[in-house]
Amino acid sequence: MYQFNEYQASEHRYDDEKILYKRCGASGLRLPKVSLGLWHNFGSKDNYDNMKALIFTAFDHGITHFDLANNYGPVYGAAEENFGRIYEQDLKPYRNELIISTKAGYDMWPGPYGNWGSRKYLISSLDESLKRMHLEYVDIFYHHRMDPETPLEETMLALDQIVRSGKALYAGISNYNGERAREARRIAKELHLPLIINQNRYSIFDRTIEENGLKACAKEAGMGVICFSPLAQGELSEKYLHGIPADSRVARDGRFLHKEDVIQPEKLKAIRALKDIAGERGQTLPQMALAWVLRDPEITSVLIGASKPEQIVENLGVVGHTEFSEEELQRIDAIYQSIAGLLDGHRHV
Repeated sequence: MYQFNEYQASEHRYDDEKILYKRCGASGLRLPKVSLGLWHNFGSKDNYDNMKALIFTAFDHGITHFDLANNYGPVYGAAEENFGRIYEQDLKPYRNELIISTKAGYDMWPGPYGNWGSRKYLISSLDESLKRMHLEYVDIFYHHRMDPETPLEETMLALDQIVRSGKALYAGISNYNGERAREARRIAKELHLPLIINQNRYSIFDRTIEENGLKACAKEAGMGVICFSPLAQGELSEKYLHGIPADSRVARDGRFLHKEDVIQPEKLKAIRALKDIAGERGQTLPQMALAWVLRDPEITSVLIGASKPEQIVENLGVVGHTEFSEEELQRIDAIYQSIAGLLDGHRHV
């Protein structure tokens, strides 16, 4: 494994620049089509050497974007702290090549000021995130979810202040629906705030952004869309087709995906049918699932999670292979429709 300051990025990390990067909406920022999310596997109980291997593998292959949030862990803040250690020890010389994003909006600390979307919470949270990551600024700072009580003007003005202060270069919103995103974009435009990106869940198994108007809003507003859980929390990774592996997310951490979700016969039948289509395309099921998301011109990037470096390399194989025939899309949609009711009953926020 790498020791302190031994890491040197691969000289070939930008060999696929022409096909790997995509402009984020109408902004000047280009993101890799595959980005690395630190939602899982970067917590206080995870292996630090493996974290380094994941990040170095990603960057060596041209993944410049690393996505975090204040409460990623567990424990809260652990992912930012671990990323900060890796950044300080090995990635600091490459800061100008990195896109680092974080978020605030979910529960972070006790009391009335550690949640939702107030100016007090967002600005305080980012200050703490910057300390944990040893950064002077992040490239993108997101409001992590819609707040039903705080006026949206307050939230957008807080993001505006953050950008104007130099603590973030761009602003984003996450888990917004189309109506709320349109209003946020309207306010941002009046403020001249570079609100350039939406982060939302999207996969073959979760079409919410098509149904709630978010995807259409992003297209109209010239905002980018980056999608998390493109493999439906691992259900589209093939790993659960023959039981639940001991080292799987379901076995180790059942907060977001439950055993009963992955062993349902109807769902397993659908996943096997999707795997058959992927095989006909010369892809693995996770590669096809990523390709399905990236085929859409409105999608800027997919956020992948990984527990092993080789998973990152495999997922990158999707770049340049995102075309689908009409017949393939119809077959995939038919499989989705066959279990849509089942999926609606087991979506997790």
